[in-house]
Amino acid sequence: MTQSTAIFTNVGERTNVTGSARFKRLILEEDYEAALDVARSQVENGAQVIDINMDEAMLDSKAAMVKFLNLIASEPDISRVPIMVDSSKWEVIEAGLKCIQGKAIVNSISLKEGREPFERQAKIIKRFGAAVVVMAFDETGQAETADRKFEICERSYRILVDELGFPPEDIIFDPNIFAVATGIEEHDNYAVEFIEGTRRIKQNLPHCKVSGGVSNVSFSFRGNNPVREAIHSVFLYHAIQAGMDMGIVNAGQLTVYDDIPDELRKAVEDVVLNTDPGAGERLVEIAPNYSGMAQAEKAEDQEWRSWPVAKRLEHALVKGITEFIEEDTEACRQQFDKPIEVIEGPLMDGMNVVGDLFGAGKMFLPQVVKSARVMKRAVAYLDPFIEAEKQAGQSNGKIIMATVKGDVHDIGKNIVGVVLQCNNYEVVDLGVMVPAEKILQTAIDENADAIGLSGLITPSLDEMVHVAKEMTRRGFEIPLLIGGATTSKAHTAVKIEPQYDKGVVYVNNASRAVGVVSSLLSATQKPGFLEKTASEYVKVRDQQARKKPRSKPVTLARARDNAVKLDWENYTPPVPKKLGITEFKDVSITTLREYIDWTPFFMTWTLAGKYPRILEDEVVGEEAKKLFADANAMLDELSAKGSLQPLGVIGLFPANRVGDDIEIYRDESREEVLLKSCQLRQQTEKTDFPNYCLADYIAPKGTPDYFGAFAVTGGLEEDDLAEVFEQQQDDYNKIMVKAVADRLAEAFAEYLHEQVRKQYWGFAEDEKLSNEELIRENYQGIRPAPGYPACPEHTEKDKIWQLLDVESRIGMKLTSSYAMWPGAAVSGWYFSHPDSKYFAVAAIQQDQVEDYAQRSNMTLAEAERWLSPNLGYEPQS
Repeated sequence: MTQSTAIFTNVGERTNVTGSARFKRLILEEDYEAALDVARSQVENGAQVIDINMDEAMLDSKAAMVKFLNLIASEPDISRVPIMVDSSKWEVIEAGLKCIQGKAIVNSISLKEGREPFERQAKIIKRFGAAVVVMAFDETGQAETADRKFEICERSYRILVDELGFPPEDIIFDPNIFAVATGIEEHDNYAVEFIEGTRRIKQNLPHCKVSGGVSNVSFSFRGNNPVREAIHSVFLYHAIQAGMDMGIVNAGQLTVYDDIPDELRKAVEDVVLNTDPGAGERLVEIAPNYSGMAQAEKAEDQEWRSWPVAKRLEHALVKGITEFIEEDTEACRQQFDKPIEVIEGPLMDGMNVVGDLFGAGKMFLPQVVKSARVMKRAVAYLDPFIEAEKQAGQSNGKIIMATVKGDVHDIGKNIVGVVLQCNNYEVVDLGVMVPAEKILQTAIDENADAIGLSGLITPSLDEMVHVAKEMTRRGFEIPLLIGGATTSKAHTAVKIEPQYDKGVVYVNNASRAVGVVSSLLSATQKPGFLEKTASEYVKVRDQQARKKPRSKPVTLARARDNAVKLDWENYTPPVPKKLGITEFKDVSITTLREYIDWTPFFMTWTLAGKYPRILEDEVVGEEAKKLFADANAMLDELSAKGSLQPLGVIGLFPANRVGDDIEIYRDESREEVLLKSCQLRQQTEKTDFPNYCLADYIAPKGTPDYFGAFAVTGGLEEDDLAEVFEQQQDDYNKIMVKAVADRLAEAFAEYLHEQVRKQYWGFAEDEKLSNEELIRENYQGIRPAPGYPACPEHTEKDKIWQLLDVESRIGMKLTSSYAMWPGAAVSGWYFSHPDSKYFAVAAIQQDQVEDYAQRSNMTLAEAERWLSPNLGYEPQS
């Protein structure tokens, strides 16, 4: 494989009053809730950093910045990405830094006013632990040439790093992107100057980053989006190769480099690289031909069927075409002495092309999985011939992969396995809920080169620690890879890596897996890679040890004193129209597909963007349309054959709050407690907000209130259907059926919640919401799920199972770690109060853990185990 380009970080700037008319209007009107939606939408659409600017003459910029950042801090789906605080007023930046809880980025400082203010501001930024954008701007003006760009950046770097001790990895240089092809000769070389300046900065100023406002380069062609998109793509293609790390660019104004028509790409290349004085004029001449250029999908021609067979195999692999694969594989077999040579030759050559395209960002994950399907069918065709000759092929290495004991989720693991197989690694997939003993014994029996562990629920983290300890005890020497939704680099560094010293590496996504495994299994690369990783983990552990809590912890008593104050005297909780348990065994896929939120489906396939806009996205839109069509075709088939039956159960019961617990009663007499749901309270110092706890939304004794629970699955048949596709060497549909079942489970949860509000509880009988409004939760009440931020304790699921008799009614099960089976499943609680909202409990202290252990009839050790992700202290044992 060729080395892939660096990962490019996209900075969203729709939360900038100078760049977004809508955001400016919302802030001026003080509609902060809608303004938060703008920020949330940016994150959902793939922005990895959001730039926030409140510089507007009619605003109190400082007050607006502080208010907005404080609101963001309580929105986990926004605050999970870094914040770039952007202002021309230093007092606004400083006020913003005081509000940001995680790693902030300041935009920006420069030497334009001289050294003294530059140093003063840098020292303050350093004290806050923030990163900083440094403009290539000094006392004499903005840098236009590569020499000036490097000169200013080097001077800034020496002041920051050598004199002030500023971490070089926290410096982001912006060497100024200016428009090209303006008709002014002096501007023709601006793109080249930026690219060359970037190259020199990256080569000579270690560890710094380079950023820029990409849309500036195409300003001369405003109004002609296709040409602007082509300029952005060509410019980024060269700038990223030179070392550009991040930038402000509208993802909707990018097109795939290889998809730009040859004539246009050549003309744009000439302009961006300034090949000759007439380049700009030539682009101006042909630009009208591409104004409003349609990007319609072209019908697949059959010319490739006349190519040599090896080239046909490569084409089939890249395009994911299975129609002719056995015919072409047989034709290729006739040209070789041994059938294994077909795999080791043309087929692997084709997969290397796939790997290179994927690594370079020119293919997307769904396409790679389709390529794997073609490869597997070709190998399956050759297997009998290989077996007859008892031949063994050469792979790049053997990897044992498993979802750990107690966990049933495997979509991500399956995707990683496919990507590794596409790069000639042999993957032994042990499936889900695999005990440590089986993982390790299989690794011994198979003489494996590495072990990969996956998990989705938080208890899986402890199981991974156990596996690492066992590998040490049993004297293993092979690397251990860690991945899954709940895992992180910090947890791996702090909890897992110290238990095993032969190499533990966190792999955060499928695209990184090949590079990690390749380095780990290379005799020459492995020592340096492990040394680098180990040093990174030491740094992470040091950072964690020094890390101050985002907010000051308070005692449980003080947190309870700051509980949500609801006016129960003037509010009458709604009485359910139907108390007790109701089963749902005949809700059709046809009904549920109207409630599907498709955005997470595309995220499963690592296509970033919000549905339905993703279908028109210039970068991933075409692939998203194909994926969407395949998903709906599968839904059609599952519905027509009845091969997947969604199942659900709900229950509504009399209930009251007792402290931080919710007592659930058998009947309206409220004398017999069926069980109590034990809730957790936020335990950090709050000034403008309460210390939230879900129990606060249920009325205290004396005011009759009610509480609900639910459990749903997309279908118990999910694993069997996936197994059928596995037997057919069809990884694409194996992953697809699980992804579709997962969407059906979430849709079922949405559908049942609507039925509860309108019919079974009936407090919103006249509700009429679109699916988009349902997805945005524009309704009364909430349905928090155990294991998620508002109620993070997984054992609460067992109470739902007891209350609703879930297993006997609809067949869903809980594992020893309280994961739900099948994987396409959702469960949770129903709250009706109009003020109820989602929040994150976050860090809790020992007094609450001890209190929770007593309320839940657990030992302190058990409570600490189940609450480990939320512990704001280090347990004694």
